[in-house]
Amino acid sequence: MNFWRWLTTPDPHPGFTRSKLLRLALRLFLFVLVATLLSSLLSLTPLSPYLNTWWGSLLFVLLLYIPAARFLNVDTFVPGRFQRPAPGSNAAQGGTSTLDKRREKNRYAGVRKPPPRTGGRR
Repeated sequence: MNFWRWLTTPDPHPGFTRSKLLRLALRLFLFVLVATLLSSLLSLTPLSPYLNTWWGSLLFVLLLYIPAARFLNVDTFVPGRFQRPAPGSNAAQGGTSTLDKRREKNRYAGVRKPPPRTGGRR
């Protein structure tokens, strides 16, 4: 199970590292292997004449690629839980709790003018 977890867990480091390229190559090899095996097994069935047409091949590739697209793109689009916050954002500084945000929002509830700006008078 560790091999599968290593293969399907996104790498949080930016760019294409050696490990990331190895995973991508291994995923592509596994996808090609599964596609070849399925194609050869389906050619033994009565569906063989349909798979030899352009539209049959197109349907086969689409039906195979759409479920595998997420598996093949694991490292391309890193999920939010693996992304590092931007250096100047609140999340990088510890952020404020939702209770503090709600208090600040409700502090000026019903007041038409905006809250005072920081920095005092000019």
